[in-house]
Amino acid sequence: GPRMSFSTAWSTNAVSICHACGINGVSRIERSRRYGFTAPLTLEERAFFLSLVHDRMTECEYMDPLTSFDTGATPETVETIPLIEEGRRALEELNERMGLAFDEWDLNYYTDVFQDRLKRNPTNVECFDVAQSNSEHSRHWFFKGRLILDGREKPHHLIGLIQETLDANPDNSIIAFKDNSSAIQGARIDTLLPEQSGGPTPLTAANVVYHPLLTAETHNFPSGVAPFAGAETGTGGRIRDTHATGRGSLVIAGTAAYCVGNLLIPGYELPWEDDTFGYPDNLASPLSIEIEASNGASDYGNKFGEPVIQGYTRSFGMRLPSGERREWIKPIMFSAGVGQIDDRHTEKHPPEIGMKVVKLGGPAYRIGMGGGAASSMVQGENVAELDFNAVQRGDEEMEQKVNRVIRACVELGDLNPIVSIHDQGAGGNCNVLKEIVEPLGARIDLSRVQLGDPTLSALEVWGAEYQENDALLVRAEHEAQFRSLCEREKVPVSFVG
Repeated sequence: GPRMSFSTAWSTNAVSICHACGINGVSRIERSRRYGFTAPLTLEERAFFLSLVHDRMTECEYMDPLTSFDTGATPETVETIPLIEEGRRALEELNERMGLAFDEWDLNYYTDVFQDRLKRNPTNVECFDVAQSNSEHSRHWFFKGRLILDGREKPHHLIGLIQETLDANPDNSIIAFKDNSSAIQGARIDTLLPEQSGGPTPLTAANVVYHPLLTAETHNFPSGVAPFAGAETGTGGRIRDTHATGRGSLVIAGTAAYCVGNLLIPGYELPWEDDTFGYPDNLASPLSIEIEASNGASDYGNKFGEPVIQGYTRSFGMRLPSGERREWIKPIMFSAGVGQIDDRHTEKHPPEIGMKVVKLGGPAYRIGMGGGAASSMVQGENVAELDFNAVQRGDEEMEQKVNRVIRACVELGDLNPIVSIHDQGAGGNCNVLKEIVEPLGARIDLSRVQLGDPTLSALEVWGAEYQENDALLVRAEHEAQFRSLCEREKVPVSFVG
């Protein structure tokens, strides 16, 4: 059953139903599973069976029935790193212990920042923060690096080369190389919109300008470590990229694709497949990834209500005559989606003093810890347990509730209360809240973040990539209206700053 410290998505929805029925005294409901066997299992058989039927991140084996959800655990305190006293070595030890993916440049730079400029010791929260915010996963340093082909340096980096296509043909582009998706010139269309948002209302004919929207991303590392959970949250994150474009947009349909190594399907031998190839212990087998990742992506789309309408899959691994091995050892899980955006909502508005910083969606859990840094590492550099901890877990029903709130705001047209919106991804709050308030900054109260696990430390609340969550800016005068939309859809909302 679920770990006592982890209130599941199933529980969140069950409690919501109880409260809707007036049973307000219920704070948590969980379900467990019991398996019966015709003969006793050996320890090895028991361990193998458990690996097939439970998620060790969120569930555990119980030998006796539970009598309470109380764990007795308390949140860990913020740790001060003795950089002033011990020098760079203290940062190196933390880097290895927490899987921060700091390279030589990072270690030297942050040592200089705290030791020589700020002249104080950093906390583990600060170190974790910069590791996620400035990771390759978040900043794409590699794609902005010097590009040297055949010994000659090119005038543009890789991203610059791609952006040249926009510079050459900008005419039909509405959103490009910014925001969470791209959009091209659409058209004025006739559609049906609610006569008024926020309550029961008839649909009426409307004539609006909508632009087609496209977004795409990969979720490779998580889909290799935990294929089902990695692919389902890849789909969920990409859906949020769609509805978090501009000041909110509409989700339509998705696509999914996979590239994996040799499948080695039992009874279906292929001449180029070599069954002596080894694979990293922290990754699932290519066949498991192919099956489970596909199931995860489709499962999320089906439960959310977004059809997967197209895709592809490729499998390849071969030893070349030179002896070099070429294979998709770290898989590719590609997810793309189409949507549409109202012409009035294509630009996010800048932050202003007095605006409310809002978190919309599911409560905080100890999941997806350090995903930005873990995804930025060379495969195999990290501790397997840290890799597993970095994979998120999905809640499709919560995402649908969040999406309905965004849709209600979009359908208000000129009265849309959303000033700006970003979906929560790698790094959790430590990335998305800084993005939403840049360049003004904000005062954030972490105690206002809704928790699904009361034992979370400040580090975990600030850095966990718990899913189905967006950050928004809303003007103070629109707070009551936005809260009422969230209450209607029974989705958690926190005004955190």
